[in-house]
Amino acid sequence: MSKVKSFAGGTHPPGNKGLSSGAAIVRLPAPGVVTVPLCQHLGAPSKPVVKPGDEVKKGSVIGEQNGFISLPTHSPVNGKVLRVENAPMPHMRSGPAVVIKTESEDGGEVYEPIANWENADIPAIINRVKEAGVCGMGGASFPTYVKLSPPKGVKIDTLIINGVECEPYLTADHRLMLERTDDLITGMKILARVLGVSDPCIGIEVNKPDAIELLEKKGVRVVRLKVQYPQGAEKQLIYAAVGREVPAGGLPLNVGVVVQNVGTCVAVADAVCKGMPSLRRITTVSGLGVNSPGNFEVCVGTPVSDLIAAAGGYSGDVERLISGGPMMGMAMFTDAAPVTKGTSGILAMSPEEVRDVEEGPCIHCGKCVDVCPLNLVPCAIATASEFAMWEDAEKAGALNCMACGTCSYVCPAGRYLVHYIKRAQNEVRALIRAREA
Repeated sequence: MSKVKSFAGGTHPPGNKGLSSGAAIVRLPAPGVVTVPLCQHLGAPSKPVVKPGDEVKKGSVIGEQNGFISLPTHSPVNGKVLRVENAPMPHMRSGPAVVIKTESEDGGEVYEPIANWENADIPAIINRVKEAGVCGMGGASFPTYVKLSPPKGVKIDTLIINGVECEPYLTADHRLMLERTDDLITGMKILARVLGVSDPCIGIEVNKPDAIELLEKKGVRVVRLKVQYPQGAEKQLIYAAVGREVPAGGLPLNVGVVVQNVGTCVAVADAVCKGMPSLRRITTVSGLGVNSPGNFEVCVGTPVSDLIAAAGGYSGDVERLISGGPMMGMAMFTDAAPVTKGTSGILAMSPEEVRDVEEGPCIHCGKCVDVCPLNLVPCAIATASEFAMWEDAEKAGALNCMACGTCSYVCPAGRYLVHYIKRAQNEVRALIRAREA
């Protein structure tokens, strides 16, 4: 058995994965009306190319790519466009969306499969990934084709597939590894060929022994990782898996590495081998606030309320509704918001699951420093933010913070450290823009 690897820092919050880890993926039909966000990926939202009254087919483009860091958006159903409007979003208060009345999910438009991808032109494969709208499915939603197009002179020698899923409650990636193993492996091979990597690996925490055993039996090189949050963050995963340290302000490509999520691998396989655009998402619905936690495959644009209903409905009082995991997810103000490609989970958390504490003054215990996986001093950045000392916050490395939440989680004074640091990041970016103007 290979050695279990990890990184310095981090914490180990209760996993609570047993609520849904044994629940097989259930495919839900499209709802009567879908609200398809045009802002499902990092970067510029898609530009709408449809108007009310237009008939659309499943797979047809309803929003065109709007810049290099952008992607096209496709209709997940056959139907008629009702509206193009701003709608509630799970990752922001509101954003542009195309509202479609569903007629069916049958047939639709797909691209020509690239059956012989092992010998196909690499630019053609990258273009397929782009035109299919594939983005990172781990939460960041970065356009995948951009990661597959490193700048000239940059050599990528390592591909790491992220099967960590270190956020508490979330189990969608775990189930995906178990239930769509062959598609995952195919996507991994396609990505490796595009990047010119001969020996890709997949990082999995040891709390998923069934996934590790299954993938190793199929010949995949698995890096066994300690159960430690935020093990699945790119920089921490790279350090744990291959011992390379991404510099502050740098990217994985600076150390010759590309990281892709397991869901992204499956989406790449679907796009290349089946010609299927990225139309559906596997999402965990969990928390003590629902009656039957589980994992569901739904089309993008499905309202969160439908997922809650599929999980047996609310079980009682819900203190907080979260898109994503409890550490880095976003609190939602409505369950009318639609699922996006990046919706890894929906958590309905009961009052006993939510730690609401009254914030006190910093006691200078240093616990936030001990757990910071990026070797920052979170309390110093937060204090600079609290007193609007933006240059001090910049010097303390505010822009390097990834808002993983480990500092806030361990703070005995209940300081809202991540909130302060996020505010500092916004102000420091404004300061830099003013300097450069």
